[in-house]
Amino acid sequence: MAVFTSSALSLRKKLIIEALQKAGAQSPKSAKALSETDLENPDQFQEYTDQLADMDVIGKTPDGKYYVDPED
Repeated sequence: MAVFTSSALSLRKKLIIEALQKAGAQSPKSAKALSETDLENPDQFQEYTDQLADMDVIGKTPDGKYYVDPED
């Protein structure tokens, strides 16, 4: 099991947010699966991505797609 530092997780958070913004995922209607973005290894941190959604850092749709509110 890999152990990640907080700086590694902060970088991953930044990459996820930037990838969603670049993909135009700005609302539930335009949400994207991480595999639909240019994010490298999109499924590598699935649990962390879901935690970001649980903390309302990013949005998550019922079908498992993600988006970033442009107002945040």
